[in-house]
Amino acid sequence: GHRSGENLILKKKQMHKYQQRAVKFVMDNPMCALWVDMGLGKTVSALTATADLLRAGQVKRVLVIAPLRVAQHTWPNEISNWDHLAALEFSVLAGLTPAKREQAVHSSAPIHIINRENIPWLVKYLGRKWHYDSVVIDESSSFKSHSSQRWKALRKTVKTGKIKRMLQLTGTPAPNTLMELWPQIFLLDKGKRLGDTRGKFLEAYCRPVGNPQWSQYEMRPDMVDVLHEKVSPLVLRMNSKDYLELPDRIDSDIVVPLPPKALKAYKQMEKEFLIELEQGQGEVLAANAAVKINKLLQVGNGAVYTEDGHEVLHDAKLDALAELLESINEPVLIAYNFKFDARRILDRVKGAELLQKDPATLDRWNNKEIKVLLCHPASAGHGLNLQAGGSVIVWYGVAWSLELYQQFNARLHRQGQTHPVRIIHILAETKADSAVKQVLKTKGDTQDLLLNMVDN
Repeated sequence: GHRSGENLILKKKQMHKYQQRAVKFVMDNPMCALWVDMGLGKTVSALTATADLLRAGQVKRVLVIAPLRVAQHTWPNEISNWDHLAALEFSVLAGLTPAKREQAVHSSAPIHIINRENIPWLVKYLGRKWHYDSVVIDESSSFKSHSSQRWKALRKTVKTGKIKRMLQLTGTPAPNTLMELWPQIFLLDKGKRLGDTRGKFLEAYCRPVGNPQWSQYEMRPDMVDVLHEKVSPLVLRMNSKDYLELPDRIDSDIVVPLPPKALKAYKQMEKEFLIELEQGQGEVLAANAAVKINKLLQVGNGAVYTEDGHEVLHDAKLDALAELLESINEPVLIAYNFKFDARRILDRVKGAELLQKDPATLDRWNNKEIKVLLCHPASAGHGLNLQAGGSVIVWYGVAWSLELYQQFNARLHRQGQTHPVRIIHILAETKADSAVKQVLKTKGDTQDLLLNMVDN
């Protein structure tokens, strides 16, 4: 994994073997897909291949299509994190006003990064002047619906033959049903393998279910292997023997900027806090500082406690979480900090459950029957065996306690775990969140770090 926010420049030789295999696969197969789980470094594989292809003159201009936050942060961060990618010039078309976006489309940078919602606009805007001969779709499962505007727009472009190379990245190629593969594979081979119309695909691989007037279909069980075999030349799937090359724990950060209104509240609070600290006295200071810092962490997470409940300030972390969960192909354990975090996540994420005293919930998690389980680290600290249920922990907000942090990560990262454990921190782009992360990383002294925050 690669950390954004730490100025560690990573070297090409630090890429894992399977990542180097992925690069070679992309170079050798102009139209292909990497089906690799979230957090295992698909982005750097894609970028390394892209850099090599650009250098060799095999592609002229590359369009990267990604979820909004991933387009704005992940791709640019990844480029700056690696020594061998640092020279790549790119233009981000995501999150701009229409006028700025039109300007960015004409940037001479060889890599343009856009969010998927803007694909219909881009195809219409460029029309016959489409100038990308290579396309990378990050999270290609967002092109799984043949009726979506973005898929129709891209299909139109694919049919012109102007796209010489396409790379699809996903850990969840068919989140609900294998039928979702047809639209994605069509973009790679114009229907050569699975049928050039949806009708032909349905006829060959599916059977009608339910009321014929609703025209609902399901995969024919006897065609599942045939389907896999047909698409396999296009796909590099990371399988369990590749996991053996991995470290047994991979940490990564998702850094979320606060919306202007929340940032203002945060700055105001920080200012009052710093004035108090400067006048404060020893012991009282530390206790009081912890309370204040907690307030700053609340703002970062999206709400603050009030006399009669809580007041919501923003959804930035919630949005980042929802987007992250879309790209993870297995059960996820979420560590939350404040009660309102749990409540808001449960409202937002379908099928999420809270780990309470009921032992049945634990059993269902360990049987992989729960997709998203929320736990407070203090109540799930010692003794709980959760490692059978999954291998991904998401920290929705990190708390001060190093002991709790280590204890909670050990719920999955322990004897009997068969996969590398991925620990993902969703951090607000604030001094408070990064100070806490720093304490946990360096196992440092909380009080010193608090006081350092004041001096900076």
